[in-house]
Amino acid sequence: MKAYDIIIIGGGPAGMNAAMYAARKELRAVVVTTDFGGQILLTSEIENYLGFPSISGFELADKMEAHVRQYPVDFETASVETLTRQEDGTFAAHLDDGQDIVGKACIVTAGKRSRTLDIPGEAAFTGRGVSYCATCDGPFYRNKTVAVVGGGDSAVQAAIELAAISPKVYLLVRSRIRAQEILVKRMQEHDNIDVRIGCVPERIEGTKKIESVTVKYTETGETETIPVEGCFVEAGGIPNNGFLPAEVQMNRAGEIVTDKEGRTNVPGLFAAGDVTDGPYKQVIIAAGEGAAAALSAHEYLLMHA
Repeated sequence: MKAYDIIIIGGGPAGMNAAMYAARKELRAVVVTTDFGGQILLTSEIENYLGFPSISGFELADKMEAHVRQYPVDFETASVETLTRQEDGTFAAHLDDGQDIVGKACIVTAGKRSRTLDIPGEAAFTGRGVSYCATCDGPFYRNKTVAVVGGGDSAVQAAIELAAISPKVYLLVRSRIRAQEILVKRMQEHDNIDVRIGCVPERIEGTKKIESVTVKYTETGETETIPVEGCFVEAGGIPNNGFLPAEVQMNRAGEIVTDKEGRTNVPGLFAAGDVTDGPYKQVIIAAGEGAAAALSAHEYLLMHA
């Protein structure tokens, strides 16, 4: 069994920054992840990461990974199936490749996964018109009418991206648009984006591929079938928390509750990034939280190791 000072679960901006800060404190650290970059890999362009006026998600992820690999950090390409706090206060992680690793402290930066709509036709047409990544799959829908479901940053950005290649983009918003003002302003510059507020998808239909989305309007109760050839679900994320010990405190959304130093209610367990209850899900904030969690973990180890 491999032993470390810190186990870092997740390879997004929070996890990679935590790894760098841990290494700079000369702590033995391992990053357990199935990908480097996390959700920024699903972002075509990032304009609010200080020092980079405009950079693609893939490029930023590559730069982060290359930076971290300059330090003596171990990497395990795997998922954590279970995390257990042992009697001696250390943490044991069982990985899906059969390995077991142990750490004196642990930082959870596992992020979120895409939320599904759970409506008839969604699962059947996933990969045949239903997608959860406009950046990844958008080019396949050039010159096709598409719908985007959601009202946050990712949904509005997806609508903007698709508007550049699609003749018509429907933005289906359940209640209100919650995206940043600058994104909303850019969206409003596209005449081919049709925003429908108070609009809830009820089913997705088609034959070999998706042909329509049927929606219900919350104010009137009326339904409408909208002909589309693609549907991009950008309805937020679900925290990746299934491996955590039962004693970890989470909010109603399943996010890990932390203080401003990244500490959880479990001694030696820290968290950062989108998996936490922090209100602002931004790349630069996740990176900063990763650094804070690593520094807090270092302080914890000085006191308890």
